[in-house]
Amino acid sequence: MQISPSILSADFANLESELRRISNADWAHVDVMDGHFVPNLTLGLPVVEALAKVSPIPLDCHLMIDDPDRWAPQYAEAGGASVTFHVEAAGNPRDVARSIRAAGARAGMAVKPGTAFAPYEDLLPELDMVLVMTVEPGFGGQSFMADQMPKVAQVRQAVRRHGGEVWVQVDGGVSATTIEQCAEAGADVFVAGSAVYGAQDAAQAVDELRDLARRHAH
Repeated sequence: MQISPSILSADFANLESELRRISNADWAHVDVMDGHFVPNLTLGLPVVEALAKVSPIPLDCHLMIDDPDRWAPQYAEAGGASVTFHVEAAGNPRDVARSIRAAGARAGMAVKPGTAFAPYEDLLPELDMVLVMTVEPGFGGQSFMADQMPKVAQVRQAVRRHGGEVWVQVDGGVSATTIEQCAEAGADVFVAGSAVYGAQDAAQAVDELRDLARRHAH
């Protein structure tokens, strides 16, 4: 059970110290938005490169951008230890996943709430993680979509059928009140933004979320 706090909820003026606040987490989740694939604009390659030099934990880069075929491997080269692309934006998802792995990172594939997973199940051998969005991508602080839990369970079952070590990540509205149902559905990597950075003690929030997830592991 891994916790990946989203720095989208952190203080952007003090990212190095904000990363230190979550040094007990498993990953630092970095939301990359381009203002095209999603209507918001966040940060890009130079910031990821800078964060990778100072982060006490590996970077989990979530690319909410057009043309991941071109950009995804560059985020691996910039220091992302895990790079997740949106299947809806990819020209050739198989090639994107392979290019991320070739650049030395774990390859993740994300699906939006309205995107079915079944058509992409055959990509599992190329992937290290599947991210099921539990909000519409593009903004922090949205309400958790419990209707995505059957999809999480479907991905977990597909992973079992195919074998191999593929993680199932959830992102969006994950908190102390929603993480249990995510774990029960089969998720094992949890992105939490405001639930961690909105807490007085971010490290303590990470530990509490991890404990809750472990108690309700599928």
